[in-house]
This record gives sequence, structure tokens and C-alpha cells, in this order.
Amino acid sequence: MVTDDALAADLARRAGELLLGIRETGPGDDPRALGRAGDHGSNDFLLARLAELRPEDTVLSEESADDPARLAAARVWIIDPLDGTREFTMPGRDDWAVHVALYEAGRDITAAAVAVPARGEVWSTADVSAEPARRDRPRIVVSASRPPEFAGPVADALRGELVPMGSAGAKAMAVVRGDADVYVHAGGQWEWDSAAPVGVALAAGLTACRINGSPLHYNQRRPYLPDLVVCRPELAGPVLAAISGSAVRFA
Repeated sequence: MVTDDALAADLARRAGELLLGIRETGPGDDPRALGRAGDHGSNDFLLARLAELRPEDTVLSEESADDPARLAAARVWIIDPLDGTREFTMPGRDDWAVHVALYEAGRDITAAAVAVPARGEVWSTADVSAEPARRDRPRIVVSASRPPEFAGPVADALRGELVPMGSAGAKAMAVVRGDADVYVHAGGQWEWDSAAPVGVALAAGLTACRINGSPLHYNQRRPYLPDLVVCRPELAGPVLAAISGSAVRFA
């Protein structure tokens, strides 16, 4: 049987290929219809393949009703079939992704993959390492639509620059790829937004935690996980200190 790491990578890659096809042939004159086609098409594909290949596992997906049975399950796939739907509908944008992660009880995320289809990339826990730093002035990726209020203090503390970007997966993989050094977010995410990116980032040797430095835990009763830091390990201390020293607080 294919390993969980390999399965996550294959599912993310194939869902990404499906999305590229939908993007090319779908209702391009109606962004909302295109986004729905992408969300639903990718979700249907992932659910069908998981039901076929891992029939005893449960699934938590952004695009499906939450099944309370997952709380007692030993294995739960946490998926975001299309992370960055808005960017997906915008011609020329490549900052959208597919997330596939496996949670195992008592171990949290044990396998994960993030596809960035428009870049032809799939990053997986099967074989990943972070690229070395490429600059003296750190690059801090933040949400293009809702950057955290402490982004400025973090940039000041690191003498870095803020770089707006789309989906969570795209931002986290920018750090893995070496195009950025830090990703910070606060004010609203769910488990499917970060499970796969965090799994890949940790496997790559990066730091991934909440903005207070505590670990990220998954398959919770309410799958709301609103904040996130992904960064190079040597920057974790300064980043967390800058966040702690700001006046902004998030639950």
C-alpha cells in the first residue's frame, strides 16, 4: 500500500492538475462560478480518492459538513481543496494551493503535502528541506487582504520588508522555497488552512507555532485555529518577541 506521505503528495498534485483544467476551461467570465467549480471539483475528487484508498479514515474538509465522528477517530485527513479561491479566479495569479494532511491521534500531523499548481510545485513530508536564506534583509509574507496588526513591529524588529501574498499554503511554501523568511498571520484561520502547510514546514526543519509560541494542535472540537507563525528557526525568537511586545492580542 502506498505510504501516507506519498498519498498526500499524489492527491495534492492530481487535485492541482484538476484545478488547472477547471481554471482553463471553466466560466472565466464569472469569478464566483469559477471559484465554486474549483472548490467543489477538487473537494469531490479528494473525497472520492480518500474513500477508495483510505476507507476507514475520516475527513475534515473546508468544503464538506463536519462529521463529529472525527473526534474519536484515530486518523483524520484534513484538507483544503482550494486554498486561495479568490486568487485562483484571477488570471495570472499563482498564489493559491491545495492542502492535504493526515492527523493521527496522539501524534498530530504525520503526513502532509501542499501543491502550488500554477508554479508546478508539490511540497511533501516525504522528502522536503528548507532552502537556505538568500538575503540579509528578511522578507515577511502576510495576507494581502488582512495582514496582522503586529506585522509592522515584526518587520521593524527584523529590519525586514513585508510582502503581501495570497493563500496560506502559498505563503508557507514561500518560506520553505526560500523566497521568504517569515510568515505571520492572525485574526482568522481554520485547521484546514494550516494543517498541511505546518506539516510540510516542520518536516523541512522550519519553526511553526502559534503567535504566543505554543504548538498547533489539530482535530479539535471547534476547528478554529486563528493564528500562525512559520519561519526560519533562527528568526523565531525575534519574531515571537516582537509579537509579544506589540499591543495586539488574539485569542
